[in-house]
Amino acid sequence: MLYTVKEVSEITKVTVKALHHYHKIGLLLPCKVNEAGYRFYGTKELERLQQILFYRELDFPLKEIKQILNGEHDRLSILNSQKKLLQSRIKKMERLIDTIDQSIWYTAKGEHMDQKEMFKGFNTSEEWTDALQEQNEYLKEHYQYDLLEKNEIDVQEMNESALEAKCFIEKMADALKNGIKHNDGRINKLIDKHIHFLNDHGHQTKAADFAMQTRFFLNDDFHRNMLESQQTGLSYYLCLAAEDFASVQ
Repeated sequence: MLYTVKEVSEITKVTVKALHHYHKIGLLLPCKVNEAGYRFYGTKELERLQQILFYRELDFPLKEIKQILNGEHDRLSILNSQKKLLQSRIKKMERLIDTIDQSIWYTAKGEHMDQKEMFKGFNTSEEWTDALQEQNEYLKEHYQYDLLEKNEIDVQEMNESALEAKCFIEKMADALKNGIKHNDGRINKLIDKHIHFLNDHGHQTKAADFAMQTRFFLNDDFHRNMLESQQTGLSYYLCLAAEDFASVQ
């Protein structure tokens, strides 16, 4: 089945002017032009237009889109490539949403978030190694586990994870301070979001695994003191909340 420029415009919501421009620059050629000069498009042209629109959504310039689509790639390869680009965009959007959530939280508390310091993190793996040195020495001494040897440091990933963990713990501490029960629905949502973050960033974690981790924090002097230094009773509160959350999953 063939479609006129007007019909393609109605189907795809791309303006007739844009379709004419795509033709002019050789990005999207009609499969047929009749004697009266009317352009017609078939299935292959519509598929190519779909690919063009995907790349436009990712802010690719038309010249670059043309080079990509005219390369030695089949439709499946192009779609897989676009899927990866869109997944990357989704992750960026999720980070933006997290930032907005944190801003809303601080604003609701009547506090100002120092974004410059909060999002700076560390610039190199060496800085992260130094920051983790005390904890790593403790783990090696008490549990014969070398944190730095077992895990390769990805600076961006570590910064994102540290920021998320910081915000999670701060919100849990704030809930404890304000007398919110450990099994409150709001606490369950915080834990659920935190576990989803861990899984989305390559740390396969079930509710039961997280509960076991919080029990370890409670029973281990180093990690319990880290939590208690932020809010008295936080290590117990976190453990109870995690175990309650796991029991209903």
